Amino acid sequence: MKEYWTSLASLLGVFAFCQTIIQSLFPPHLRFASLKFFYHFFHCFSSYCYFDITEIDGVNTNELYNAVQLYLSSHISVTGTRLSLTRALNSTAFTFGLANNDTITDTFNGVNVLWEHIVTQRQSQTFSWRPLPDEKRGFTLRIKKKDKTLILKSYLDYIMDKANEIRRKNQDRLLYTNSRGGSLDSRGHPWESVPFKHPSTFDTLAMDPSKKNEIMDDLQDFSNGQCFYQKTGRAWKRGYLLYGPPGTGKSSMIAAMANYLGYDIYDLELTEVNNNSELRKLLMKTSSKSIIVIEDIDCSINLTNRKKNKISGVGSSRGYYDLSAPELRGVGGNEEGGGNSITLSGLLNFSDGLWSCCGSERIFVFTTNHIEKLDPALLRSGRMDMHIFMSYCSFSALKILLKNYLGCEGSDLDESVLKELEDVVDVARMSPADISEVLIKNRRKKEKAVIELLEILKVRAQRNENIEGDEEQEKRALDSDSPRQESQIEDTCKEGEVEEEKIE
Repeated sequence: MKEYWTSLASLLGVFAFCQTIIQSLFPPHLRFASLKFFYHFFHCFSSYCYFDITEIDGVNTNELYNAVQLYLSSHISVTGTRLSLTRALNSTAFTFGLANNDTITDTFNGVNVLWEHIVTQRQSQTFSWRPLPDEKRGFTLRIKKKDKTLILKSYLDYIMDKANEIRRKNQDRLLYTNSRGGSLDSRGHPWESVPFKHPSTFDTLAMDPSKKNEIMDDLQDFSNGQCFYQKTGRAWKRGYLLYGPPGTGKSSMIAAMANYLGYDIYDLELTEVNNNSELRKLLMKTSSKSIIVIEDIDCSINLTNRKKNKISGVGSSRGYYDLSAPELRGVGGNEEGGGNSITLSGLLNFSDGLWSCCGSERIFVFTTNHIEKLDPALLRSGRMDMHIFMSYCSFSALKILLKNYLGCEGSDLDESVLKELEDVVDVARMSPADISEVLIKNRRKKEKAVIELLEILKVRAQRNENIEGDEEQEKRALDSDSPRQESQIEDTCKEGEVEEEKIE
């Protein structure tokens, strides 16, 4: 045993002596050059190429590193033996990632690639205004040389797109509103935000199912239409006009659209915008993948129909196509320039002008209770591409409300009750909001809720029929009086002619 340790000590001594000789004969820069030569020599005979993606690029965070981390998290099984677990700010989901110095294989377009997560201790750093993390993290991508030109760029673009999609799904959506009077927040932004938690979806929306499917298909085509819009030379945006009586679900429709697409909502309050320039600045500060909403646009500012104004003589000296005429200005405007002075021209440029293209994948939604009050220039295709009429509650919408509030399917109710509901609901012309209130009051007593709703619908239907009957009788009376009045006028004219002849 003593001889073993003696031999080992001798070998170590020889190794140390050789190392000293090598360091003396080969200075550090020569040793580095030798290692570099052997590396390139080995690389020439290797069939792989390697790409390093570090977490920190200089002093800035590498966006590609975060994208790769998110992308690989969707490929890792939760049953792994050692995984990293994170949850981002404003996120509703946990993210699983590769553990330190672990590897994973991915396939893209039939090509296999290897990812390795490398974590090393960072060397002692000098003074810096922004201290770096103690650990140096990065991903190494290994690809065969023959596949590099085929997939590298498209693969990285694919990773960025998938990471953005995962980030959008995991992150809570936000509801923005413009600051009062155009003021800026602490970060210099004109928008204030809160988490968007509205639970409305197309499944719970009280609307005809065929119309809902049409809207969902249109939204999906828009969301997946980047190549189409680029090919046709159109801005990647779309406009929706929601119109109909109050309480028919226009706000719920907007929430369902946002939840379906995973978009943020910008609720624009026009009465807080002073002029067209401020309106453009607000548009510039909105993000892509968002819905820009102007609710009750006929009440926000005075954008009445210019044809009606011209017929009635209002502003006749200006001409029909003067989009900045005073009658189109906001209700708060005055001659001294105070208050709201948004013009119709400014709003049209906001929704369909050059400034509307300063972003991508954005949806404009206008709502109104009186579509006839809006100027036709706001309604044409390209500004409001799809007009959606939010009608009174139909029988198909009523069945959705019964399921939402009472948990009743169509088969749970008597056929006679369903037949009565179907007969009166269209004639009653009640909004989904009014029907929902009846069901909410009696949601613990399903039978009572249905019976009370049926009685209310019958009363409303009878009242509407009586009103329509009175209007029909009044119309007939007017029609019957018209020939009699015409004959009286003719007789009077004839009598006058006879008297004139006698006088002559």
